[in-house]
Amino acid sequence: MANPLKLAVLSAAIFLVRLPATAQSAGDAIARLPNGKPDLSGVWDHPRTTDLARATNECGSVAKGCKHVPPASISFTPLGLAKWNDKAGHVDWTARCLPWGYTRAWGTEYPVEIVQTPQRLAIMFESNNVYKIVPTDGTPMPKSVDPSWWGVSRGRWDGDTMVVETKGFNAMTYLDTAEHPHGEQLQVIERFQMVDQNHMTREVTVTDPEYYETPFKYTGTLSRMKPGTELMEFVCMENNKWLERHAKDAH
Repeated sequence: MANPLKLAVLSAAIFLVRLPATAQSAGDAIARLPNGKPDLSGVWDHPRTTDLARATNECGSVAKGCKHVPPASISFTPLGLAKWNDKAGHVDWTARCLPWGYTRAWGTEYPVEIVQTPQRLAIMFESNNVYKIVPTDGTPMPKSVDPSWWGVSRGRWDGDTMVVETKGFNAMTYLDTAEHPHGEQLQVIERFQMVDQNHMTREVTVTDPEYYETPFKYTGTLSRMKPGTELMEFVCMENNKWLERHAKDAH
């Protein structure tokens, strides 16, 4: 029969050996919603991606640990290549304080705040102080969508990965600041996955058969900003020199 004293000592030793790992695991645990799914909420820094075809390890703001992995390749259709090469014909509506567009806004230097419930995912951009609400409660995608600057989104869980589908874009924005073009057939699939409590990946698949021969994919790693960080006010109209100049010309 085993000695009770030896068993007690052995149990205590095992407990002490495991304690640091258990404490660390609890500290690094990913926060979860009441339904058990990961909670993506927080203020996130993300890669500063002026050109989605180029890799970068720099965050847009002050955090560290961001990363952008570009597509393996981008294959234009003849129309897409013509639009890409027609730099003189490109119009950047952001100079008029109009929206960056959804994919391009994710590549700016400004942070993003995510607020999540089991029914909704709210993505709030410091750039232009705009937001996107993504139903995650099973609400179906509309069968007919009028083209808009930000498109229409629906979200669903694939295990612990939040999958967001967005379509219904107008053709007045670009995929990035390098001005990769797109048309109204653009569809964007994002897969948000927590790596640990302070890092999250955002895998993006771009499909636009009018401008690109095949879908392409890129991935960004986001870093949580320090506690207490809040999005700042962003007022494009207040310091828009283009508008000031053209307003004077109009008089």
